[in-house]
Amino acid sequence: MTRILVVALWLAMTCVQPRAANAVGGAAGGRQAAPEYDRVVQLIEAEEYHSAIPVLERLHRAEPENADVLNLLGFAHRKLGRLKPAFRFYREALAIEPLHLGANEYLGELHLERGELGAALKRLDVLETACPKGCEERDELADAIAAHRKARDQ
Repeated sequence: MTRILVVALWLAMTCVQPRAANAVGGAAGGRQAAPEYDRVVQLIEAEEYHSAIPVLERLHRAEPENADVLNLLGFAHRKLGRLKPAFRFYREALAIEPLHLGANEYLGELHLERGELGAALKRLDVLETACPKGCEERDELADAIAAHRKARDQ
């Protein structure tokens, strides 16, 4: 939950700064107002994922290349047990930002939920490349993999 708060707060802090045109020709600027991000933070902190999704969808329409928004969409859907859309949003986030820490961790966790240990290990490999000195996302996915293996072996 701390990671979600950190990402959401980062979004809130950066949302008022202009954004350079993206590589696919997006217009400069276009950041949503801080209240939208603040609202998402509050909803996610309260685990009100049903309510967070429409806000995130509006943010996504405004900034379709924002990997953080896509990651949070994936997270909210996964927490609601909607694994297919969660998978899609994580993959979209990673298509934009392949080393996105949150999307790699959460996609790895989704793979574990689906019993796909090999795919989760691939996400862990990406996180080891992205943060070789260690990071919270890498450590948490490694812990989840260890727990998955332990539960499987019992």
